[in-house]
Amino acid sequence: MASLITNPVTNTNSDRSKRKKKKNSMVKQNLQRSQKEDHARWKSEAQQQIYSSKLLQALSQVSLGTPSPSAPRGGRAVREAADRVLAVAAKGRTRWSRAILTSRLKLKFRKQKRSQRGSAAAVAAATRTSRSKKPRVSVLKLKAKSVPTVQRKVKVLGRLVPGCRKQPLPVILEEATDYIAALEMQVRAMSALADLLSGSGAASSSSAPPPEWPMPPTSQ
Repeated sequence: MASLITNPVTNTNSDRSKRKKKKNSMVKQNLQRSQKEDHARWKSEAQQQIYSSKLLQALSQVSLGTPSPSAPRGGRAVREAADRVLAVAAKGRTRWSRAILTSRLKLKFRKQKRSQRGSAAAVAAATRTSRSKKPRVSVLKLKAKSVPTVQRKVKVLGRLVPGCRKQPLPVILEEATDYIAALEMQVRAMSALADLLSGSGAASSSSAPPPEWPMPPTSQ
């Protein structure tokens, strides 16, 4: 008789666990569906046109002449502008896009801290005595040898993808797949813009009138 009586506490716990598993599976399915849509979006012509128009607007604000000491120079400024527009196109849905958008703010804070520590570091360097430092090359080599090859490659991949330096392997692979697709779209858009600008420049130079050369004097 006692075995036929069900415990309501265990029933509620099992129902909760079932609902939790079902919710987690639905979240995973929605996440996978959104990831597939994002990967396909980077290959669409519409997304490339939107990125190209925003990239032109960002490049028009980049000064390639004599920039200020705090602003990046030349090709680095173009690269940062292109990456920033790419992160905005991703709408902050991925770790790499959020890392690119927040890296600019972190760089400003670091420069402020360096300027504040500059005076204190100068005073400390004047009073500091020279100490002999032991070489650590052998220790680093031993650590590198002790780490398996797969883990070393995962660390290298995590350093290449923004915001994935300390993430597990599934997250790194997921972010790297989306980041590579976005970079491929970026290369296509910038190549098309370069061809367009070079073509317009060649057309304008060819449409210019030929230079007038002085006529030689006629012999009478």
